[in-house]
Amino acid sequence: MASLPLINKKRAYARSASHAYDELQSFRSYLRWMCVDQSNGWTATLSWFVFIIFTFIIPGFSHFYLACSDCDNRHARPYDSLVQLSLSCIATLSFVSLSQFVRIYGLKRFLFFDKLCDESETVRKGYTAQLNRSLKILSIFVTPCFAAESAYKIWWYTSGATAIPFLGNVIVSDTVACVLELGSWLYRTIVFFLVCVLFRLICYLQILRLQDFALVFQVDSDVESVLREHLRIRRHLKIISHRYRVFILFALIIVTVSQFTALLDTTRHTAELSIFKTGELALVSVSLLAGLMILLRSATRITHKAQGVTCLAAKWHVCATIDNFEAPEVADTETPPVGVVSTSVFPCEASSSDCEDVGSEEDELDNTKLIPAYAYSTISFQKRQALVTYFENNRAGITLFGIMLDRTTLHTIVTIELSLVLWLLGKTIGIS
Repeated sequence: MASLPLINKKRAYARSASHAYDELQSFRSYLRWMCVDQSNGWTATLSWFVFIIFTFIIPGFSHFYLACSDCDNRHARPYDSLVQLSLSCIATLSFVSLSQFVRIYGLKRFLFFDKLCDESETVRKGYTAQLNRSLKILSIFVTPCFAAESAYKIWWYTSGATAIPFLGNVIVSDTVACVLELGSWLYRTIVFFLVCVLFRLICYLQILRLQDFALVFQVDSDVESVLREHLRIRRHLKIISHRYRVFILFALIIVTVSQFTALLDTTRHTAELSIFKTGELALVSVSLLAGLMILLRSATRITHKAQGVTCLAAKWHVCATIDNFEAPEVADTETPPVGVVSTSVFPCEASSSDCEDVGSEEDELDNTKLIPAYAYSTISFQKRQALVTYFENNRAGITLFGIMLDRTTLHTIVTIELSLVLWLLGKTIGIS
C-alpha cells in the first residue's frame, strides 16, 4: 500500500471543489486509514470517536488503572502523567487544527491543489513528487520512536509489571493492554507529525514557486508581470501564515511547558533517574522537539527563500546598470548595443572549481552567477530601481501574528529557551 502514489497524476488540476473522488483520492484513503479523514459525516464521526478513545480514554485508563503504584523500582513510572499529558495536549491541538482546516477549506484547497492549474509544469511535478514522499517522511520520524516505545512496553508487560486480569486471564489482559497503549501512543504521535509534515509540504510548494519565479530575471520580462507574480506569492504566504499561526504558537507553548516540566522533575534532588523510568519521557521529548523543528525549519526556510528575491532583484539591477554603462573609449560614438560593454565589466564567469566548492547550496534564488544581458534589455533604469525598492520594503515570508519567522527570530527563540533552561538549572542543581 505504501508504494501507491498519493495522487493521480492523470487527473486535471483545474477543479477547486474538494470531494471524495478527486485527484487526492489516494491521499484521502491514507487519511481514512489513519482515522483522521473528515470528508463526510460518517468519516468525521468515526474520526472524532477514535480521537477521543486513543487520546483521552486509553491514556487515562492506563495511568489510573494499569500503572501499578506498588511496582518494584525498575517498573515504577513516576513520569507517566507528564508523558500522557504532553502527548494528549499536542494531539488535541493537532487534531482540532486539522479538523478545522479540512472543514473550512477542504483538503484540496488546503493543500493548494486548486491553484496548481496556474503553475508551471515544473512546479506541478515537483509538488506531486513531494506529496508522494510525505508519508515516507512521516514514517522516518515516527518509526524509530515507535520501535523504542514498543520495546519498552513489551518489556514492561512481559516482566510482570502488572497483573490485573480485567479480561479474566492475565496474559490476554496484558496483551490487550499493551496493544491499546501502543496504539494510543502511535495515534497521537502520527496526528502531530501529520500536521507538521503537511505544513512542510505547503511550504515546499511555495519554495518551488519562488524558484520558478526567479526565472523571470533570466528572460526579457516586464516589470508589471514580475510585480503581479510576486504579489500573488505574498498573498499565498499570508494565507499559510493565517491558517497555521495558532497551531505553531500553541505547539511552541506546549512543547516549551512540557520540556521545562520534565527538566524540573528530573533535576530534583529526590529524582531517581534510569532508562526504565525516564525512557518514555525522553521519547516524548524527542518526538515533540522533532515536530517543532519541522515547523520552524520549514517556516524559516521559506522566509529565507522569499527574502532572497530581494538579493536576486538587486543583482539583476546592478548587472543591467553596469552593462548599459558606456565605457570611455566608446563614449563619443553611437550608443553601443546591449551587452557590448559587459565583456569588459564582467570578464569571466565563476570557474568550475568554485562551482564544485559551492556544491548544491546554490539555486535560482541564491547563487553567485551573473544575470545575462538580454534579461533586462527593454527595462529602463527607473523601473528596475522601483522594483528593487518595492522588494526591499515588502519582504515576504511566514509570519506569526505579525512577527516574521526568519533565522533571526529562530535564534531569538533558542536564546530565550536556553536562558530559561540555565535559570531553571540554577534553581534546581545550582548551575550558575
